[in-house]
Order: sequence, then C-alpha cells, then structure tokens
Amino acid sequence: MTEWRFKKRGDNTGWHRHEHDYVVVPLFDGTLEIKLPEGEVITAPMQNGVPYFRKLGIEHDVLSANDFECAFIEIELLESPSDGT
Repeated sequence: MTEWRFKKRGDNTGWHRHEHDYVVVPLFDGTLEIKLPEGEVITAPMQNGVPYFRKLGIEHDVLSANDFECAFIEIELLESPSDGT
C-alpha cells in the first residue's frame, strides 16, 4: 500500500508501470490527470472514499490537477483472486 500526496497542482508520481492489478482510494474530491505514452492525457474525476480498480498495464504518470493538497491510497493486489478450483 502506498499513499501519494500532492501539495500543489502539477505534483506527480513519476512515470511508472504496475506489475500487479491495483485499487486506488481517493482521499479528496477533485481531478487527476493521467499522462500516457505518446502524449495522451486522460482527466480522471475523483470522489473522496470511492475506490476504483485498474489492471496492470501500460506506463503512465499521475498528476494533480487541483489547486489544493490532495492524496490517494494505492493498493497493489499481489496475489491473483482464487477462482475456486
């Protein structure tokens, strides 16, 4: 589990790639910008306490698009869920 805290607009995680599926829990209401390879930027609205799930995948950088301090918790799922077999 990692807590990311951005003090000001433009603060970022740095480019990275998740090796596992993960869940993000925003600790604020606001917006993040997700930079993807080849210059694409996605705007991601956040709602305090409402988690979202992402699969492992492409390299990206997450930036604060807010004029206030914000944070989120990132939880990587290190084990695959049991399929019951």
